[in-house]
Amino acid sequence: MTNLIDIQGQIEKLQKQAADIKSKEFAATVRDIQAKMQAFGITMKDLQTRKSAKGAAKAGRPAKVKAAKAPKAARKAGQPVAAKFRGPNGETWSGRGLTPKWLASLVAQGQAKESFAVASPAAE
Repeated sequence: MTNLIDIQGQIEKLQKQAADIKSKEFAATVRDIQAKMQAFGITMKDLQTRKSAKGAAKAGRPAKVKAAKAPKAARKAGQPVAAKFRGPNGETWSGRGLTPKWLASLVAQGQAKESFAVASPAAE
């Protein structure tokens, strides 16, 4: 069984090995990055964080395209919709979703669904 002192010694040895490997590979990595920057025409200014997509387009990269937003009225979920149908007892239905029982029963009795349509304000 190894004790804490042995494990800490191993950790130190491994950290030293990691530091040696990093220092050996650092120069080669920097050269590789510089070569790629030169090949693509990337400058230090291009690497800085940008808040606008204009800078990315200037650097030869496509600008991020935002999805078009739906109209405000369509985005507000849960907003009441004007009634399109009104029943004989004052029931209303917007015309969205399943047909309500009161309207389905009246249509089943032979009445036309359009006869319960509410006149739109534009038609008045």
